[in-house]
Amino acid sequence: MGYLTALTRTDFSRDLNYSDRNIVEKLFQTVSMRVNRFNETWNGSQASAERWLTGFFHYYNHLRSDQALDSQPPAEAL
Repeated sequence: MGYLTALTRTDFSRDLNYSDRNIVEKLFQTVSMRVNRFNETWNGSQASAERWLTGFFHYYNHLRSDQALDSQPPAEAL
């Protein structure tokens, strides 16, 4: 799913207030850049990539504190 699809599904495609639209576009740009960087530098197997990503998602959602969430991990704040 590309960012234009996301903009359409969230009804930002016709939004004249570009602040929310710009946030969505920047998010997709950042994710795309990081995925490309990961693909260019990863030299392990698919299984090792899955283990690494699972560990990263656990850290990001359950252990990492987020200043915007009063220094709580996202899973705890949810």
